[in-house]
Amino acid sequence: MSDTGIAAKARFDFIRYAQVWEDADVLCAALAPKPGATLMSVCSAGDNALAMLTLDPARIVVADLSRAQLDCLRLRIAAYGQLSHAALLELMGSRPSSRRGELLDQLCRALPTSEQAFWAAQRGGVIAHGLGGIGKFERYFRIFRRWLLPLVHTRQTVDAVFEPRAADARRAFFETRWSNQRWALLLKLFFSTRVMGWLGRDPRFFDHAPGSLSAHVGRRVAHAAVALDPADNPYLHWILRGTHGTALPLALRAEHFDTIRQRLDRLDLRQGAFGAALAQGQRFDGFNLSDIFEYMAPAQFEVAYADILGCAAPDARLVYWNMLAPRRMPASLIDRVRRREAEETALKAKDKAFFYSDFVIEAAIA
Repeated sequence: MSDTGIAAKARFDFIRYAQVWEDADVLCAALAPKPGATLMSVCSAGDNALAMLTLDPARIVVADLSRAQLDCLRLRIAAYGQLSHAALLELMGSRPSSRRGELLDQLCRALPTSEQAFWAAQRGGVIAHGLGGIGKFERYFRIFRRWLLPLVHTRQTVDAVFEPRAADARRAFFETRWSNQRWALLLKLFFSTRVMGWLGRDPRFFDHAPGSLSAHVGRRVAHAAVALDPADNPYLHWILRGTHGTALPLALRAEHFDTIRQRLDRLDLRQGAFGAALAQGQRFDGFNLSDIFEYMAPAQFEVAYADILGCAAPDARLVYWNMLAPRRMPASLIDRVRRREAEETALKAKDKAFFYSDFVIEAAIA
């Protein structure tokens, strides 16, 4: 795969995402591999690579440009290996804790010296916010939650979002109590590409993204608040409350803890561009591509997509998200790929990570 150029434009020497903001439930359903498959995943913070272990693969190659993001996964691997499930949730920030520093110190003792130094610098943040709260993107949401949201809604209104309601009642709540003029102004100002690029993602991540980010976020928040049940949405819980509340992402649920713990040795972590991991001549049965195509110009996307297909086994699934930049199989490759439209439609309607405008499932033709 050719270099997308993003490595030269954006920084990758810090934790940008301390947790994965893509729904592992729809990802794992979309990949649909047989046991013993060989899979590939973008790392980010590693949560979805861990979730993919529940699919019983033989191996998952996990790649990322960022050493810091891979370190997030390495620490999670140590946590699954050494901690109880309850302690893992405390460390992550999913649950309150007064001992995150002790838990982090315990895990760090078994890490290489360079990683110990990295996590020592993060210790205060882990204590205050949990391992899942120390990234740049999570800090962006923390600013929103602590300083701006209270100017729009009371704590009582925020808590009321998570009360059980039927869909009609959720719509009435959203339209009458949530979607006011102050909310519209907050969307326009704080969820602009300029502010999100400065405080959250990176300005260069929007180079190929047309349209209004704030309008897009407004539509997706409405979807999450009405079409889906907020009480079951760990991502919305974290944005509005700073923990996962009564909901948890797939990799953190109790029923998957032992399975993931037993399969940690199936993860193969590699630092570098996604294409460098593909260059090993292996065949993969499925790809978690996150939203990497969002950062590519159309010509770069076409080359990258072709390179991925060149490493795809028959019927391998390519699963990815789009936020603003529309990306689907290039027209030049249409005879080598088939779209899984019915599955896309069904899973997109269930996707709790509501930021994205599109969820794509495509399969390599044998």
